[in-house]
Amino acid sequence: MQATYLPDRHMFALWNWSGGAVSTAPPADDVEAIALVVPTPDLDGFEVTDVDCALLEPDRLADTPLDAPGRSVAAWRQLLAGGDAPLPIAAHAVPDATGVAVTSAAHAVAVFRHTRAVATELRAALTAALRPYQVRGVSWLRETADAHGGAVLADEMGLGKTLQAIGYLTGRAAEGPQLVVCPTSLVGNWAHEIERFAPALRTTTWRGGPLETVAAGTVVLTGYPTLRLHGPALTEQRWITAVFDEAQVLKNPRTQVSKAARTLVADTRIALTGTPVENHLEELWALLNLVAPHQFGNRTQFRRRFVRPIAEGSVAAAARLRGVIEPVVLARKKAQVAGSLPAKIHADLICDLTEEQQRSYDRVLDQVVDDGFGSGAQRRTKVLAALTALKQVCNHPALLTDDLDGGDGGDGGDGGDGRNGRNGRDELAGRSGKLDLCTDIVANNLETGSPTLIFTQYVRTGELLVRHCAEQFGIEVPFFHGGLRQDQRSDLVRRFQSPDGPQVMVLSLKAGGTGLTLTRAADVIHFDRWWNPAVEAQASDRVHRIGQTRTVTITTLTTGTTVEEHIAAMHARKSTLTGITGTADTTDTSDMAGVAQLALLDDDRLIEVLRRKRAN
Repeated sequence: MQATYLPDRHMFALWNWSGGAVSTAPPADDVEAIALVVPTPDLDGFEVTDVDCALLEPDRLADTPLDAPGRSVAAWRQLLAGGDAPLPIAAHAVPDATGVAVTSAAHAVAVFRHTRAVATELRAALTAALRPYQVRGVSWLRETADAHGGAVLADEMGLGKTLQAIGYLTGRAAEGPQLVVCPTSLVGNWAHEIERFAPALRTTTWRGGPLETVAAGTVVLTGYPTLRLHGPALTEQRWITAVFDEAQVLKNPRTQVSKAARTLVADTRIALTGTPVENHLEELWALLNLVAPHQFGNRTQFRRRFVRPIAEGSVAAAARLRGVIEPVVLARKKAQVAGSLPAKIHADLICDLTEEQQRSYDRVLDQVVDDGFGSGAQRRTKVLAALTALKQVCNHPALLTDDLDGGDGGDGGDGGDGRNGRNGRDELAGRSGKLDLCTDIVANNLETGSPTLIFTQYVRTGELLVRHCAEQFGIEVPFFHGGLRQDQRSDLVRRFQSPDGPQVMVLSLKAGGTGLTLTRAADVIHFDRWWNPAVEAQASDRVHRIGQTRTVTITTLTTGTTVEEHIAAMHARKSTLTGITGTADTTDTSDMAGVAQLALLDDDRLIEVLRRKRAN
C-alpha cells in the first residue's frame, strides 16, 4: 500500500500497487479517483492516470492499521513523528498543473511541515476547527504572499474562503492595519465572521469621510462603492494586507473601482472569488495583475500567449496557462475535497440594509410605536402586522410600496423622486442588501451549473425573486407555492428534476418545505427567516435526501441590525437545545409562535427587539 501526499488538500491518498500495476483501492468509506503519476505498464517510464484512492487525514496516518504498507507509508510516518526520511516517488506522485512533471519530494515535505505548523497556530488563534484543505489554504496564502506579494484564492463557493482569509489576517495582525473590501451587502457579514472566529481582531466599518491612522490588529471593512467614491482616503494608509472579496467585481481594469483598488498601498493583496473567469480569460488577467502586477503586467502579451491561442483551441496554450498561474491561484472544487466535507455545509450570511431600507425600516417602526400595541388578542394582531412589515422591508422595500404592481409610486417613498422610489419602479437591484447578496450567489451557481432552490415564506417575495431573476439573468424561474393545483406542483417537480430543467426554483416555505424530492439541486438559499429552525431544516432536506450524491450547501440570509437578528438568536438557542436533547422542536411552526413570545414583552422591551441596532 502506498501513501501519496496531496499538497492542495493536506490529505493522504492511499492506493495499492500490486504485480506491477495499480490494483483496487483500500477498503474505506471515502474512495476517490485521483490523478497520480504511476509507472507505465511496461515499467519503462511514468504516466498520469486516475487511481482509486482512500483518503486519510494526516494525523490518522500514523496510527491507522494498514495492510502491507509500502516504503511511502513508512517514510511519511517517520516524517509525522518528527524525523527525516527520503521520499520514494510514490510518496509525492502528484502531477503539476501542466501534467508533464511530478511534484518534487522537497516541495511535498516543505508544504506538509509548514501546513502542520500553521494548523497548530490556528488552533490557538481561531475559535473554528478548520478542515485540512482550509488549513492548507491559510498556509498557501502565507507562502504565496511571501513569494509573490499576492494571491488569488478561487475555491468554489461553500468551501470557506472567508474563514481561510480570516486565518491569514489573524497571522499578520501584529504587523499593521489590514483592509477588507467587499460588496456592501457583505460588510456586516465580514464583521460578524471575524467577531465569531477571530475575536482577538478588532474591526471597524468605514463608509467614507476622514480615516484616522489605523492601529495594528485592526481590520477596516468597506464596500466597493465606498472604495470607488472615497478611494483616495484609503491610499493615505499603508496596509499590511488588502483583501478583495468577490473580486470578480474588479474584472474590468478600466472601471473606476478597479483603478481605485490598484492605487491602494498594500504589502499583500489577496483576491477571493469563486468565479475568476465569468466571460473571458482577460478577466483572469485583471485579477492576476491586481495581486501580482510584477508578474502579470503586460496585458497584450497575455492576450498573445494565452487568450488568442486558447480561443483557437490550443491545448498547449491552455497547459502553459495552468503552469503560469499555478504559483498564485488556488482553485479547489467541492468534489475534490469531498472527503473533508460534511454532508451539509451551513453558511449563515449577514446582509446589510441599504439606505433606503434603513429609512423604510425606521419609518415603519415609528408608525407602529405611534399607533401602539394594545392588549390581549389585539396586541398579537398588531405585533404580527409590525413584524411582517419589518421583515418585508428586510427582504425588499418595494414589498411595502406599489413598486411591484405598476402604480405611480405615490409620494416617492424612501428618498424617491415621486415617480417610482429610489431607482424607478422597474428597478429592484441595489435597493436591498439581501436581494443583492442572493443575486451574487445565484450568479455564481449559474456560472458553475449548480441548480439552486430559494425558499421564502412570503408569496410576494417569491414573485419578486422570479421577476428579478428574469430581469437580471434572462431565465424563467418556476415558483412552487400553495396556490397551485396538485397537478401543477407535480409538473414543477418533474421539470426541475429533469437533467435540462430550470437552474433556479423559488419555493414557498410552507408549500415546498416537506414531502418533495429535489435532489438535482445541492444548493439551498433561505431568503428570509422562520421562527423555528426545524421548519428551515425540513425545507433544506428537499435536496439532502436519498439520491443526493453531492455535498449540500445551505445558505441563510439574515439582515443585520434588525429583528431578523433576534430570530437568528432564537435559532441558535433552539439548536443548542436540540443538541442537548437530541430532538428538534417541530411544534408551533407558524409565525404566531414567535409573535406570542414577543407579545408577552412590555412595550419598551418589545420596541427594543424590533428597533434597528445602529451601533451593532
